[in-house]
Formats: sequence, structure tokens, C-alpha cells
Amino acid sequence: QVQLVESGGGLVQPGGSLRLSCAASGSIFSINAMGWYRQAPGKQRELVAAITRGGSTNYADSVKGRFTISRDNAKNTVYLQMNSLKPEDTAVYYCNANLVRVGVPLSRDYWGQGTQVTVSS
Repeated sequence: QVQLVESGGGLVQPGGSLRLSCAASGSIFSINAMGWYRQAPGKQRELVAAITRGGSTNYADSVKGRFTISRDNAKNTVYLQMNSLKPEDTAVYYCNANLVRVGVPLSRDYWGQGTQVTVSS
């Protein structure tokens, strides 16, 4: 079994900051890319940011310069530092990891349960 557990969501005023964390646990052999997606009401899920095992990053244009993704490979954890938050950042944020389980030769995607981020005054 593999679990991705997110934390750090909440309510914040425009211009504020939040830091999301996602820890992967279970029978993990290795983790490839990790990332954060978000889904606002009535909209499709979209990629926010992703990071490879080696640290290469990719961001949605809407968050460049405001959000920073990082990871701790020793802890199987990915972070998303969100600064200068805007009301349009309001969404459920989901953690994603492409990983290989012990004893399973192929990698696949796993998802967290989601954490709500609300940006409102």
C-alpha cells in the first residue's frame, strides 16, 4: 500500500502565504516526479507545479514567481510554498507522485486526498 498525505491548507487573505506538504509512505521503492495539481469548482484539475527526482521544476504560468516547489527525497516529501496568494488560487490542491512500489516493476501515479486552499478577505 502507498499513501500520500497532504497538510497545510486553510484560509488566507489575499497577499498571504501558505505552505503545503505531502508525505508519501508505504512500500515505496523509488519516487520519480512529484507535483501539485489543483481543482477549482466547475473547472478541470490543472497542474500547478512539478519537480523531478533531480530537482528540475515546472510551473503553470499563473503561479510563476509566486509559488515554489521543493522536495526532500530522504523523507519522500514534496512541498509547495505559496506566496502572494490571490482569490483565483482558491481550489482543492492535490499531491501527485509517480513512483515504483517494492516488488512491482512499473511506475504509476498516486494521488493524495486533497487539501482546501481558500484565499479570501
